[in-house]
Amino acid sequence: MKKNCILIVEDEQKLARMLEDFLRLQGYETVGAESGQKALQEFYKNMSGIDLILLDIMLPDIDGYEVLREIRRISDVPVIMVTARSSVEDQMNGFEKGADDYITKPYTLQLVKLHIEAVLKRAGKLKSTMEFGYITVDLEGQKVYWKDTYIETTRKEFELLIYFIEHNGIVLARNTILDAVWGYDYVGDIRTVDTLVKQLRKKLTEECTYIRSVYGVGYLFGETENEG
Repeated sequence: MKKNCILIVEDEQKLARMLEDFLRLQGYETVGAESGQKALQEFYKNMSGIDLILLDIMLPDIDGYEVLREIRRISDVPVIMVTARSSVEDQMNGFEKGADDYITKPYTLQLVKLHIEAVLKRAGKLKSTMEFGYITVDLEGQKVYWKDTYIETTRKEFELLIYFIEHNGIVLARNTILDAVWGYDYVGDIRTVDTLVKQLRKKLTEECTYIRSVYGVGYLFGETENEG
C-alpha cells in the first residue's frame, strides 16, 4: 500500500529534519526542499506522488505565497502554510491564494500531525493503515495487529515498529534507532533500544521473527527466506 507523501518546504535545517523524522514515524513518506525554487523543482518532479505540501512562507529566495501561486496554476494538491506571522491579514492572504490550512510557529509536532490528517481527510487522501507480512498497523488509532489479533503497545513500542517497517531490509545501528525514535536531544543510553526491542518482540510473540539482531551493530527488520 502506497503511503501518503508530504513535501516539506522549510529552510531551517534542524526543524526540517525534525519534521521529516516525525512524519516518517507516523507512516508518511517525505520529500524535502529548503527554498522556494527547490520546492517547485521537487513538486514538478514528483507531482503525481505528492499528497500534501507543508509550505513555510519565509524562504530565502521566493516566498511561500509565490510558490503556492505557481503550484495552483497546475494543481489542487492540499497545501498547509506554515509561518511565524500570526495576523489575520497574513492568514487571509494564504487562503485567498489557495491554501487549505494555516499553522503558526511555534507549533508542536502533534499539532502538525492533526492538521495534516484533517486536510488529507477533507481531500479524501488519508491512508490510515500500514502492512508488513502478518503485521497490520492502524496509524490513526495507533493499534498493532498480528494476524488480525490486537497487540497492545506503548507509544514508544508503536513508534519503534513503524520505524522498523519503514526501514525494512536495512541494518539499523542502535544509535540510529535511538536518534529516530527518541530524538536527537535524548541523552539516554543505547541499551534503551535493546530494552524496547525486547519488549516489542515479547508482545509480538515468538511466532514473529521479523526483528533480528545484528551482532555488534543493531537490528534488521524483515522477512526470512522461508516467510512471506
